[in-house]
Amino acid sequence: MTDKPLPPGLHPDTLAVRVAVGRSQYGENSEALYLTSGYVQPSAEAAARRFAGDEDGYTYGRYGNPTVSSFELRLAALEGTEAAIGTASGMSAILMMCLALLKTGDHILCSRSMFGSTIRLIGTDLARFGVSSTFVSQTDLGAWQAAVKSNTRLLFVETPTNPLTEVCDIAALADLAHNAGAMLAVDNCFATPALQRPVVFGADIIMHSGTKYLDGQGRVVAGALCASQKLVSEKFLPILKSGGMTLAPFNAWVVLKGLETLDLRMRAQSERALALALWLQDQEAVQLVHYPGLASHPQHKLAMAQQSGLGGAVLSFEVKAAEPEQARQRAFALLDAMQLVSLSTNLGDTKTLAAHPASTSHGRLTEAQRQAAGIGQGLIRIAVGLEHVDDIKTDLTRGLRQA
Repeated sequence: MTDKPLPPGLHPDTLAVRVAVGRSQYGENSEALYLTSGYVQPSAEAAARRFAGDEDGYTYGRYGNPTVSSFELRLAALEGTEAAIGTASGMSAILMMCLALLKTGDHILCSRSMFGSTIRLIGTDLARFGVSSTFVSQTDLGAWQAAVKSNTRLLFVETPTNPLTEVCDIAALADLAHNAGAMLAVDNCFATPALQRPVVFGADIIMHSGTKYLDGQGRVVAGALCASQKLVSEKFLPILKSGGMTLAPFNAWVVLKGLETLDLRMRAQSERALALALWLQDQEAVQLVHYPGLASHPQHKLAMAQQSGLGGAVLSFEVKAAEPEQARQRAFALLDAMQLVSLSTNLGDTKTLAAHPASTSHGRLTEAQRQAAGIGQGLIRIAVGLEHVDDIKTDLTRGLRQA
């Protein structure tokens, strides 16, 4: 069956439900799920051409799959990039990017406020192979400039950060990277393309953990890199083929369908997050609230300019305490007292989730690394879902009474 081509100039929310590979001969309206590890070739000559890359066509499940291709096409359309490549997880996407772009003797410059596993992968694991790294303040452009070296090949940030929601100036960092002959990669998990498109501000690579908001219901693990066709075809795809960070077709299909409601979910969850952040500011047991949508947030103005006027669906707050051990005890008491909000380190779900970053997502870091990243023992992260905000407030009130 031959599909009619999509007309030009469609809005992102239309692309989110329409972009995919062509329908099969059966004319299915919902994108097909292709569960196969291999593909029958039309001829030996065609097989040779396809394996050599001289002809389009699927050859082996580790190299590509029509369902995965649909996810890649749709995500690239939403991010505004030429191409995308799906991976088994967000962390495997970061590993693929580093393996493809860095070698022994190269230097990568990162925000010290990044996700704990990212800091460990880049700062510890890659260091064993001779890739040096420097971690600087997310928001201090002068620190970024001072840390650039002659062998710097990549700048990597997430904005907003996990869990303190710090926001960086993407355009300024893109200029800095390009002037140094490097590339800028942006982890866009928190904002998603529904709120923020880093490529518009000059980013070269956009990284996603599809496990989060792209899926939206906490069902599967997935990842992706969005970039130019040249980067995807010549740098990332060869690593995928040899390294096997392959996205499973079923997971790709789940996230593909999740993208159809991404814009609606992000806006609804952002509205609830703002209402919750405003309420938390007034609670006696709360020391400080971190949320880009608040006027008190240090990068509020920048966040509103980069994130379509919305703060996103993740916030964090610090409970009042005299010293770290007391802060940890109060944070644990708060989390254990809640009856509705789920205690879970994931985020991006339609269910509201709460976590204690210092003992979970950032638990493998040293205390010095946590201090540098601003992750205190009294910090609690809330990924706001789609429950009624009054019910979330009531549940947090139970916890705050214990704290």
